[in-house]
Amino acid sequence: MQKMGFVIGIDPERIEEYKRVHADVWPEVLERLRRSNITNYSIFLREPENLMFSYFEYVGDDFEADNAAIAADPATREWWKLCGPMQRPLETRKEGEWWAPMEQVFHLG
Repeated sequence: MQKMGFVIGIDPERIEEYKRVHADVWPEVLERLRRSNITNYSIFLREPENLMFSYFEYVGDDFEADNAAIAADPATREWWKLCGPMQRPLETRKEGEWWAPMEQVFHLG
């Protein structure tokens, strides 16, 4: 199992909308995440900096393939069209990244 963390900004004017849509995530999106070995997924918001931190555990053995399956999923792509305009990717992210990955530097097990 891999613990994974990512960060992204959010448009402060769209925070309530983001919270509202995430209170009722589409079942097809959730099922695709499960089929791609994503578990224990949470998103946290930090205001007033307007940063979101996502955490999940990956229990598969080929993250790139599972992540590609998520990206190819039609329902997920529609979900991203809904949520993407609310998000503000970090200027420091690498090419091809949306949510910027974070390095785990400590864990108390």
